[in-house]
Parts: sequence; structure tokens; C-alpha cells
Amino acid sequence: MTSQRPGGTVKLGPYEIARIGYGAMQLEHVDTAAAGAVLHRAVELGVNHLDTASFYGHTTVNQHIRAALHPYADDLVIVSKVGAIRVDAPVPLALAQHPEQLREQVHLDLTSLGLDQVPVVNLRRADHGPGLIAEGDQLVPLDDQLAELIALRNEGLIGAIGLSNISTEQLKQALPAGIVCVQNAYSLLDRSSEEQLQLCATNNIAWIPYFPLGSAFDQIPSPTEHPVVQNLATRLGVTPAAVCLAWILAHDNHTALIPGTRSIPHLEDNVRTADVELDEEALAELDALVSA
Repeated sequence: MTSQRPGGTVKLGPYEIARIGYGAMQLEHVDTAAAGAVLHRAVELGVNHLDTASFYGHTTVNQHIRAALHPYADDLVIVSKVGAIRVDAPVPLALAQHPEQLREQVHLDLTSLGLDQVPVVNLRRADHGPGLIAEGDQLVPLDDQLAELIALRNEGLIGAIGLSNISTEQLKQALPAGIVCVQNAYSLLDRSSEEQLQLCATNNIAWIPYFPLGSAFDQIPSPTEHPVVQNLATRLGVTPAAVCLAWILAHDNHTALIPGTRSIPHLEDNVRTADVELDEEALAELDALVSA
């Protein structure tokens, strides 16, 4: 029997997902048995939204997911992303933005995950950071990419289309394609994508922030270190991370989270974020925080 969905649910296109999902990227660094333990525990806790990509370790993470959970439950929604490939180089990622490269990545997902259709595929644009920035022949028009993803959807190879690392103008441009989710960097302290969040809410598009707790990658600061967050965490008897994630859930009901971890106790902590209640005073204090 499936547990209650942590945090309630939100619509991801045709799918209904738990508002607290699981980002599987860190499973690249563990073996199949350890990855399987985490994935099984996530499902036991009611998580039915897994975020992955074929370039997480040359399909390593996809293979872990397949080994642990295939054949998949009907209500499990696996979301992947395209736009980059794994390479054996000092920088282990390279952009792969051309339409034919996007198609190759979808086929790699299908094979490595053991799927006939990837439920949702996010297009990761690279017009700006964090991460790699497109230049030269990797500067590809968004419309060309969307046309290929629409073709893949029409062929039944993907179920729905999402976007990642995009601007407000790009989101507006893509709306006619039937976008179901947007993944942008966003946190309590970094609200530079607030306009995109509100556009998503207006169009019933799921908002799925990445780096909600900051990241050493590109030196993105962690809101968990802010004194207001730490004081609230002490008052509420929860972790600073739980305060930050709970604020994101409370801020807009079109939002879902995909915190990642390779630790079962940490996974359980993340899911318990659903039980954190921020009162009006706490929300007002957190709403007032913005990065300098």
C-alpha cells in the first residue's frame, strides 16, 4: 500500500506527483545496492516523482533506477532532461543542444531506464549559467529544439515536455508547445526567477526549483546559513534546510521539490519537510529575505 504523498500533490501535465519528490543525481556515486535502498525507501515514503538524466554518470543513475524499480508502478513518474552529454574529460559534461542530439539522449533514456516512453523530458537550455554556457555551434534556436521534442511526443517516445534554465521570454515563446514544468534555480535567497514562477502558476505549469538550498557549484549561497533561517529552525525545532524547503512549498502551490541525497536518514528528513508548518510570523520573516 502506497504511503500518502509527502507534501500533498501537484499536477505535472497529465500526471499527479507528490510535492516532495527525489532528485537522483547523487546516486551516481554509490553502488547498485546502496542506490536501490534509497530508491525503495523513497517509494515507501510515498515519493512518486524521480528526476534523472542519462548524463548522470554515463547512464549510471538510470541503470540504478531500473535495477531497483523496474517493472515500474503505474503511478511512478520518471522525469529526465536533455541538452548535455557525459564525456571523459576534466569537465565531465559537454553541451548537446542540437535537435538530433536531443533525440539521441531520449533514446539513451529509453534504453537505460527500460521504458517505452519517458513520462516527462526537460530541455536544459544553456544561454546563461549556472553551469555550461552555449557558444559556437551549440547556439541552437529554441524553436528548433521544441519542434524535435514535439515530434518525439507525437511519436509516443516522450509523454510531456518541460524546460530548464530558461528566461521569461523563452517560457512565453514555448507555451504553445504545451509545457508541463519548469526547472530553474530558485531559493529563499535567490528569487531571480520569480517572474517565471508566477507565469507558471498562471498557466498551471509545475515549478520545480533546483539548488533550493544553494550549491557549491557556481558558488551559489545556502539560505540555511542565514541567521533568520537558523533562528526560526531553533524556534520550530526543525533543521534550517526544512525551513527553507517548507517556505518554497508554502510560497506557491504549483511548486514541487526534488531534493537529492544518497543517505536514507537525509531522505527521511527531506520528506518530513512536509510536516513543517510555518506560521504567519515565520512566513513574514522569510518573505522579507532577499539576496543582496
